[in-house]
Amino acid sequence: MILQKHKLVIIGMGNVGSAVLAQAVAQELAAEIVCIDINKKKAHGEALDMTHATPAACSPNITIRSGGFEECKNADVIICAGGPSIMPNEKLDRLILAERNIKVIGEIMQEVTTYTRDAIFIMITNPLDITTYLAATRFDYAPGKLMGTGTTLETLRLKRIIANNYNINAKDVQGFMLGEHGNTAFPAWSTVSIGGIRLLDLDKYYHHQMPFNKAKTADLVVQTAYDVLKSKGWTNTGIAMGACYLAKSVFFNARCITPVSALLNGEYGLSNVALSLPSIIGENGVEQRLAIQMPEEEIEALYKSSNSIKEVLKANNLI
Repeated sequence: MILQKHKLVIIGMGNVGSAVLAQAVAQELAAEIVCIDINKKKAHGEALDMTHATPAACSPNITIRSGGFEECKNADVIICAGGPSIMPNEKLDRLILAERNIKVIGEIMQEVTTYTRDAIFIMITNPLDITTYLAATRFDYAPGKLMGTGTTLETLRLKRIIANNYNINAKDVQGFMLGEHGNTAFPAWSTVSIGGIRLLDLDKYYHHQMPFNKAKTADLVVQTAYDVLKSKGWTNTGIAMGACYLAKSVFFNARCITPVSALLNGEYGLSNVALSLPSIIGENGVEQRLAIQMPEEEIEALYKSSNSIKEVLKANNLI
C-alpha cells in the first residue's frame, strides 16, 4: 500500500493516546505520526516501541517519532488525549474532570495555536463537550476544523447492543446516540432501524433474545463505559477506534455521518454549548451539521444535555 503523505500528531500518550497510536499504525492512517506528551520520555518510549512493531504490523513507510508542539505546524490532523481521566473510587461522572482538564486543555491549545489553526483538531479529553467548547471558543479555531469525538463511541455501543439482541451485524443497525458524551447522552429512537425496518417493528421481523426495551437499552449504553472503567481501570480501546474513524474520514475525505461534538449555532434553538449531532465528516472536518427532525421527547432530552453542560460551563466561567 502506498501511503499518502499525511501527518498525524497525537497529544497525550497515556492509556488513550497510546491506544490511538496503536490503531493509527494498524490502520495505516498516516505516513508520519508524532507523539507529544508533557513527559517527553513517555512520548519517546511509546514512539520507539511502536516503531519496532511496524515491520510486522504495517507498512515500513510509516515514520513514528516523538517531538514538541512545533510538530503541529504542518500537521493534517491532531488528536488530543491530554489530561487525567476519572480516578479509581471517584464518582462515575465525566463532568467532575472539568476543573482539572480546563486548565490542561487551555495550556495545550495555547501551544497548538502558536503553530497552527489549519490542522483538523479532534478532541478526546473529558469532559469532552466542555473541553471542545473551550478549545473552539477561546482560541480562534475555524468553525468545522475542531470537533470532539462526542457520542461516536456511544453510537457504536448502541448499535452493538441492539445487534446482539437481534443476532445481526452491527453495521446493519442505523441510529444515533446524541447530546452529551456522558450521563445525559440519549438514544434518538426515531433514527433507529435495521434493514429499513423501524424500531417499533423490529421484534416482528427479527428473532430476538428479549423484547426490545428502550429504557434498559439506553441505560446499558451509558453504563457500559463505567463497566469498562471499573473492570480495567480506564477506557481506551473504543474511544481510540472512534477517534481514528474520524481521522480516517478526514484523511481520505470519506464523508462519513457520525455524531460529533461541536458548537451549536441555533440548531433546535440552542447556542453557547457544544453537543453531539449527526455530522458529515470529510477533508475539511465537520462539513455539515444535520439538525434532523426529532419528536418532542428527543428534543427535550437534547435540552437536558445542554443544560447539564451549561451548568458546568457557567461554574467554570466559560459562558
